[in-house]
Amino acid sequence: MRLSRYYIPTLKEDPADAEVVSHRLLMRAGMIRKLTSGIYVYLPNGLRAIEKVGQIVREEMNRAGAIEISMPMVQPADLWEETGRWGYYGKELLRMKDRHGREYCLGPTHEEVITDLVRGEVRSYKQLPINLYQIQTKFRDEVRPRFGLMRGREFIMKDAYSFDADEAGAEKSYTGMYEAYSNAFKRIGLVFRAVQADSGAIGGDFSHEFMVLADTGEDTIAVCQDAGCGFAANLEKAKVAGSGGQCPAQTSVAAPEEVATPGAHTVDEVCAFLKVESSAIAKTLLFSVDGEPVAALVRGDRELNDVKLRNIIGGNDIEMASPEQVKEWSSAPVGFAGPVELKVKRIFADLELQRDQGWVVGANKGDAHLKNVHLGRDVQVEAFADLRVITESDPCPECGKAISFTKGIEVGHVFKLGTKYSKAMNATFLDENGKDKFMVMGCYGIGVSRIVASAIEQNNDEHGAVFPPSIAPFEACLISLGGKDQAVTDKAEELYAELLAEGIDILYDDRNERPGVKFADADLSGYPMQLVLGGKGLKNGIIEAKDRKTGERIELPLDGFLGAFKMWRASIWQAWGLAL
Repeated sequence: MRLSRYYIPTLKEDPADAEVVSHRLLMRAGMIRKLTSGIYVYLPNGLRAIEKVGQIVREEMNRAGAIEISMPMVQPADLWEETGRWGYYGKELLRMKDRHGREYCLGPTHEEVITDLVRGEVRSYKQLPINLYQIQTKFRDEVRPRFGLMRGREFIMKDAYSFDADEAGAEKSYTGMYEAYSNAFKRIGLVFRAVQADSGAIGGDFSHEFMVLADTGEDTIAVCQDAGCGFAANLEKAKVAGSGGQCPAQTSVAAPEEVATPGAHTVDEVCAFLKVESSAIAKTLLFSVDGEPVAALVRGDRELNDVKLRNIIGGNDIEMASPEQVKEWSSAPVGFAGPVELKVKRIFADLELQRDQGWVVGANKGDAHLKNVHLGRDVQVEAFADLRVITESDPCPECGKAISFTKGIEVGHVFKLGTKYSKAMNATFLDENGKDKFMVMGCYGIGVSRIVASAIEQNNDEHGAVFPPSIAPFEACLISLGGKDQAVTDKAEELYAELLAEGIDILYDDRNERPGVKFADADLSGYPMQLVLGGKGLKNGIIEAKDRKTGERIELPLDGFLGAFKMWRASIWQAWGLAL
């Protein structure tokens, strides 16, 4: 491709709304342009990178035995109503009506559509297993789209769905997809980690996220420091080591005592006023769950894990209680609600609060708290459960060794769905005995467009993006510094033709621009290999070759150029851990 005939509208300045490095560099390198909030146009270089990611993913899906199809983006509401997700999915589901008043949505995912397809076609165990996938545009109406392609509303995703006759088959399908994902990310050239994860609105009882490790990642991952353990989990999922069971009702703790705490609304203020540690406080958090009040209790120095709470209590619509609701349910302003005589039937407490200890809690009246509260004696707790966010001081929940935190970006997710959708939509098959059974399902998603942004988050410097050669918009950039020197131009044209004939993915910068502009654009765009030909090099019979990742420059001979280039190219791929 000749750059003089190509469209790469680079920018000199950072966009004002770019919050992360990938958003900034994708915009500056002319790879994307914003249409509206969370929705982007993919310009030629951006689309090339996305298509290369998609091709690697497609090859690994095909190798694993999955079969590509294409499903509509617009989905009828009645399918979502069958599974109960029309209401459960929430405001991220963009709903609409056609001219006849029938309701539809823009697909954020395709569990309902694929289950409807398969239940109408597959009737016998002889037709199973089957795994169908697509690479398609999705839409999720994010409440706060941000970070460019990292968290947009419209994005490109690969989603696959497996159907098996039994759990053993489903486990085999899940393992096959897990391995296919690992292979894809290795081929792309990303440093990643597979971690235990929550299944969220997709459902199912088991899942793993594939995280690209990057300091700028939105997600925090808890990882066991013992390499032999292998524990790694998203903070939403990470269990906290601790015993279950009910809090003993009999205790030697004194009776609850009300104490005045004027103006002490926060945990820190209560600690300072009563001269106690935050670990002595049990804070009460109130929620509206489908319109009904629910209370969750955690220690004062802990953070409630909203995902764990949702998984325990169920419900479709969960929101923090408003100040008005807090007042109605506790008879107290925010900061003074407590579990004793709370006007809430469902109260859940973290496992740590089972200890035989008198806790400090809100007194359900303004400017007052209670001391010596024992949850097994003074409060009707529905269940004690793991409700808090794990900390780096907690032991590994699997081996008991130390853990550490690292940052990551979710680029893939694999789920064991079981019969969640097949039961809801009556997707059955006849087994070898002629009996109806529900298909056992799995689903598997990869954020194709997000991978491009994640690659930049993981690989960049002060000059721009640094793409792995497997997904770079162009693998190499040939820069001619000929200007009015026709001999240099002619030789550059000759080299360009040679590289094209050899099947090298090459961009030829033949523009009438200053050398500094050409160098800056090549660095900004992240092409892994740069070839620079000028008058001095032509005279000396060499061309300068630059490794974008390391900045190392070497000289390749013009005589026998193609062979020397191939050897250098192979070394670049090898340095990325990639095979040509």
